[in-house]
Amino acid sequence: MKITKIIAAVSAAAFIALSGVYEAEAKTQKDRRTKSELKAENARLIAELDSLKAEIERYRAELHRTDSLTNEILDYYEGTQDSDSLIIENYTAEVSDSLLNIWYAHKMTNVESEIFDMDSVKFQSNVPDSVYIKRIEQMNSFITLPYNDIVKNHIIRYSEKMPKTMSHILGLCEYYMPIFEETFSRYDMPEELKAMAIIESALNPLAVSRVGAKGMWQFMYHTAKLYGLHIDSFVDERLDPVKAADAAARYLKDAYNIFGDWNLAIASYNCGAGNVNKAIRRSGGKRGFWDIWPYLPRETRGYGPAFVGALYTLKYYREHGIRPEAIQMPAHVDTFKINKMVHLKQVSELTGAPLEELKNLNPQYRHEIIPGNEREYILRLPYQYTNAFIEHEDTLHLHKADVYFNPTTIKKIKDGGDGERIVYRVKKGDVLGKVAGKYRVSVAQIKRWNNLKSNNIRIGQRLIIYRGGKAPATSSAKTGADSKSSSKTVKGSSDDYVMYTVKKGDSFYLIAKNYPGVSAQDIMNFNGISSSKLRPGMKIKIPVK
Repeated sequence: MKITKIIAAVSAAAFIALSGVYEAEAKTQKDRRTKSELKAENARLIAELDSLKAEIERYRAELHRTDSLTNEILDYYEGTQDSDSLIIENYTAEVSDSLLNIWYAHKMTNVESEIFDMDSVKFQSNVPDSVYIKRIEQMNSFITLPYNDIVKNHIIRYSEKMPKTMSHILGLCEYYMPIFEETFSRYDMPEELKAMAIIESALNPLAVSRVGAKGMWQFMYHTAKLYGLHIDSFVDERLDPVKAADAAARYLKDAYNIFGDWNLAIASYNCGAGNVNKAIRRSGGKRGFWDIWPYLPRETRGYGPAFVGALYTLKYYREHGIRPEAIQMPAHVDTFKINKMVHLKQVSELTGAPLEELKNLNPQYRHEIIPGNEREYILRLPYQYTNAFIEHEDTLHLHKADVYFNPTTIKKIKDGGDGERIVYRVKKGDVLGKVAGKYRVSVAQIKRWNNLKSNNIRIGQRLIIYRGGKAPATSSAKTGADSKSSSKTVKGSSDDYVMYTVKKGDSFYLIAKNYPGVSAQDIMNFNGISSSKLRPGMKIKIPVK
């Protein structure tokens, strides 16, 4: 915050100098200065103002390099946020509740669907409040962990109401948590922050929110870019749990430097520093989480208590009868630098490493291709296959290269863009052609994705855009027989889909089972809703695949 204070001081000096211009004019009659003297004085003051402006710009440039979140808040104050700012979409409950993203890359098939409306549900437990309070105190957390009815509700949710999901998460914890602990320790930050990955994605490296936040740490595109994560047609480092955790640590450290409180830093991770700062102002300048709690976005009000609930369950799951599921993730992994284009299938075929295991360890490679010829990347490999990899390392990239690196396939990947779902806010001077060119799409595509009848757009309007034109694919397919009475196929629009009428007892998981190739998350994403919104009689669209 030192740089911020400097800017404030310099700005104050500029204001004083500017005031001097008017004071000089006001004193003209009194001082009886000559016209030439006044001109000279005015020129001197203008020169000082120009110098001060240059200093402000220099400090702002330094600020942008060293403290991106503070820069965001300054932009927020001055009303200069646009679609390229750190916060590019207002968060909603549907976006932020990461437990909607429990359909794992690890082929999780036996998970119950625990979607609760935490604003209205009130759980009961046989565990007395005194026991919860004592256990939280014994955790000796560096981060203040409060206890109240709201926190208690989230503790019960994680420790008692979702045993299968928590069993699976705890199994994944044995592999991922040491990575996160090392990351936060490296930045001299509380290791307890590791529990945020449970809140964000339930440790699903391929989790995708409705507005396009991706990965275990749920980064939006622009935030990821700001924190150095590489994203292109081949690679999305938001899906790399190691690199994404490092970016999350740097974000949280920046947020802590701004707010001076870990609970506020955690809240800003969910809704953005601007919204936390707005809540502070509305509370009259108070800076405690529970002081600003009523003024935070609804989903963020539950984010802090959920953090306590997840952290509590990580510590006391045994006391609640939960046992970690045995997850097939290797205990030891070796890392190799890759400087040539390599396909994971080449690695699998020449080393014997299972392809699925390679994909789980390297989820950032979107097409199973490591484009090492463009820049250096890393490959994570179970240690037992290390010797076989070293033996074939020099020639591995040549194995079936004509099959795995077919020029047509490579060109299609490159030309398709990265398919990133962008929420673009229209600015002054924008026209559809300009926006389309920026994201390598056509005007017709933007109109189709947004149901626009004309080329007219207005300032502040939000447009859904799939970077490079690579929108979610759909194609014709037959649907399950059990759903015929409740569905109707609709064609001829931009996407083929089936209209389905929700019945009593339905869940997204049960509905998806009747449509081959369609997951529960596919249906939620296609309709832009969450399980908490599913009601009997409701009509939803099922994407046809």
